[in-house]
Amino acid sequence: MAGQISFEPPRGMRDFYPEDMAWRNRVFDAFRAAADAAGFEPYDACVVENYDLLARKAGEEVGNQIYHFFDKSERHIALRPEMTPTLARMVAQRQGSLSFPLKWTAIAQCFRYERMTKGRKREHYQWNMDIIGEESVLAEVEVLGAACDALRRMGLSDADWRVHVSSRALLAELLAASGIPEDRHASVFLALDKRGKIPDEEIKYILQQGGLDDAGIAKTFELLDVKGLDGAAALVASDSPAVARLRELFRLAGLAGFADQLLFDIAVIRGLSYYTGIVFECFDTAGEFRAIFGGGRYDSLLTTIGGAPTPAVGLGFGDVVVTELLKARLGADAAQAKKGVYVGFMFPEQRDAALALAAKLRAAGECVNLALRKQKPKQFFAHAGASSCAKAVFIGPDDVAAGQAKMKDLATREETSVALAT
Repeated sequence: MAGQISFEPPRGMRDFYPEDMAWRNRVFDAFRAAADAAGFEPYDACVVENYDLLARKAGEEVGNQIYHFFDKSERHIALRPEMTPTLARMVAQRQGSLSFPLKWTAIAQCFRYERMTKGRKREHYQWNMDIIGEESVLAEVEVLGAACDALRRMGLSDADWRVHVSSRALLAELLAASGIPEDRHASVFLALDKRGKIPDEEIKYILQQGGLDDAGIAKTFELLDVKGLDGAAALVASDSPAVARLRELFRLAGLAGFADQLLFDIAVIRGLSYYTGIVFECFDTAGEFRAIFGGGRYDSLLTTIGGAPTPAVGLGFGDVVVTELLKARLGADAAQAKKGVYVGFMFPEQRDAALALAAKLRAAGECVNLALRKQKPKQFFAHAGASSCAKAVFIGPDDVAAGQAKMKDLATREETSVALAT
């Protein structure tokens, strides 16, 4: 006998009931509006990707972190864990015919077979913004500016979040100035990116495995205590290109209106090896959640998959953490503003009048939720009050006879007359 079917979604996956969709729509609407306002063009791609592409970008160990399988024709494919490799493939495919720089955006469903923690699922939606083919730091400013705009459009105040900014190039300069050879830098980046996620003792062990001696490990941890961009700049050459780019980023962010939201934080590393310059992560100021979004410059990614060298900046902004933050700051019932009209009727004889009124209001641009069966007044207004509608019209026999009904504002209880359709 077959076991009972579970009504829960697969572990780490999500269902979206209407109340969940209200939150998702609030987030997605802000994503799309901010991207559109900044001139990013939407694109999309298939949700499955070639496994070889993902392995080339992240290494063979990626197989332990993603959903991958062989299809019926024995092709090795995977559910995409992120959009950046797919974007790189698409750009490389038409690199000779595209007009650069590109400003592209997508809201992509992604899958990762990982241990779940607060703010991390095995399935999530991620807003991607990428500028391909631009070396100027203005590309970072445009991406970050759109992300800041989206957070504001969602209803968060500037006091709720900060974007922590650093540079892999600057950290490489700092490591070199501390006597740590360049061939050790990649392993140092990967180890330091785990800080805060695992104990420092484990990080020290990873650094040892990467070839650092005790002195090198001590110097590495000292670098993470550097405060402010001026403090970091004092430890490298006065003509440091990495410092110059960071100073320009902060200057341009001031002109764009979000410099106060940026913090220099040398501890921001970003674990993915393809990052080459400025990197950033956004956190809530109370420190309650994981990173809200993250990204940076990845000038070498296209070459790793066989494309021509092309500078690029990108950002990934998941829906899980920001939705939790919105609920915490705005309240669990703040997802959707009340709008539209709930229309109902007392007896079957008023059903046609209700339908005609709904059609009339919809033709005038109003959103209308039409009750599908007769209801008593108390029952109707209870349903209307629990709905997403701001107003309600209940039609009874006297209303049909008079050719008019009352439209009630469900918040203020004020009533106005509305003519029934004839």
